[in-house]
Amino acid sequence: MLKMENVSFSYDEMRNANLKDINLDIGDGEVILLCGESGCGKTTLTRFLNGLIPNFFDGKREGKASLNSELIDEMPIYEISEHVGSVFQNPKTQFFNVDTTGEIVFGCENLAMDASDIKRRLDNVVRDFGLRHLLDKNIFKLSGGEKQKIACASVSAVNPEILILDEPSSNLDSKSSWDFKAIIEKWKSQGKTVIIAEHKLFFLDDVIDRVIFIKNGKIDNEWTIDEFKQVNHRNLGLRQLNLNNLTAKHPDYYCSSPEFMEIKNFRFNYGRTRVLDIDSVRIPKNEIIAIIGKNGAGKSTFANCLCGLKRSCKGELILDNHSLNRKERLKKSYMVMQDVNHQLFTESVLDEVLLSMDGENEEGACEILDNLNLIHLKDSHPMALSGGEKQRVAIASAIASKKEILIFDEPTSGLDLKNMMKVSENLKYLQGLGITSFIITHDYELILEACSHVLHFEGGKIIDSYKMDKEKLKEFFLE
Repeated sequence: MLKMENVSFSYDEMRNANLKDINLDIGDGEVILLCGESGCGKTTLTRFLNGLIPNFFDGKREGKASLNSELIDEMPIYEISEHVGSVFQNPKTQFFNVDTTGEIVFGCENLAMDASDIKRRLDNVVRDFGLRHLLDKNIFKLSGGEKQKIACASVSAVNPEILILDEPSSNLDSKSSWDFKAIIEKWKSQGKTVIIAEHKLFFLDDVIDRVIFIKNGKIDNEWTIDEFKQVNHRNLGLRQLNLNNLTAKHPDYYCSSPEFMEIKNFRFNYGRTRVLDIDSVRIPKNEIIAIIGKNGAGKSTFANCLCGLKRSCKGELILDNHSLNRKERLKKSYMVMQDVNHQLFTESVLDEVLLSMDGENEEGACEILDNLNLIHLKDSHPMALSGGEKQRVAIASAIASKKEILIFDEPTSGLDLKNMMKVSENLKYLQGLGITSFIITHDYELILEACSHVLHFEGGKIIDSYKMDKEKLKEFFLE
């Protein structure tokens, strides 16, 4: 069905090849996992298979990629889209509507399907994806994970025989990840070919047929799923396939009787709908605090209110016996957003970090970049980087700001094991400097690796606040 023969590729602005001599056969009905470190070439490979190279991305190409024996680069993009559906790492890049229902049926309407057929397809994907509660909603008011679900449903409604997914679980909560696994299983039962570029592996262990491991742009190894289960994933820089045996690792400098900050009467509404409602909670200072909860639970709204970005948020943050108003919170805090494209401004990675400093310190900026495995990209344009690399640039800027409170919204979204560990190490380093970090995350591995306290959100409220407890976390994430 899909075939790549001696494919090599480099983007025009990049000196080194992003893909090198790729040979790959993918048969009908196979479910393929593409894995490897951030920036290894997974996304570039998928762009060959869905026609984005060369239709939207220029570069130096060698070799050929074919779909049903027809060269993909000679097919018009509308014809490719009838056979191949894609879900990108950032779902907002593929939205064409402002409402969820319109977005789900957009592809079907674009292919001029009958109204009755479109209605039937809409009903099917709403049922399969469990999306009834998200119909007729403003797409821009959804959480990141909810947007990802809408993107997947929109592609599924067209009913292509091939689905290509780039980091589909990057913004999904644990329940949604398991729900998404069920969708892949349904596609598999329908005989569809599914290609998944992914770092999180725990929800894929018994749905994948074959694993392709990419390193430095080359296919370094491949396994059946049974063979892959016997591989030492950490030695390859991969996330764990089985999360049950992970252990919590408290920072060495965990304080058993810390000072506290207090959040009181935090209220925020979208229109007439209250989405944040916190009476009072005491939070230990100088800790790495995980903020967990399902998609849409109010975690990102809380983060925006905490750092003063929401003007109409009511409430107060009491820190060192002083009640901080919104402007004071803005001065003391720094937030790394879920979509880091909103906060990358300069022409180079180094300049991005220098921009966050009170006074320019190139040596200090380079040290931060080196700690996050970014020093080799210091002269690159931030917008030319992979999603995981952009995420680390934003984290580097947060570290450089030296603010008292740092808030990270999904800081390991799209990151491999090595770079997740780098983020963990830097969070612990910040704790050693007396900085309090709030981590909004669906990343069970990161929480066990770095965090010492947990805030559990549901329906805009904090329903639990506790010192690290693996059993509680396991119940939320895995059971």
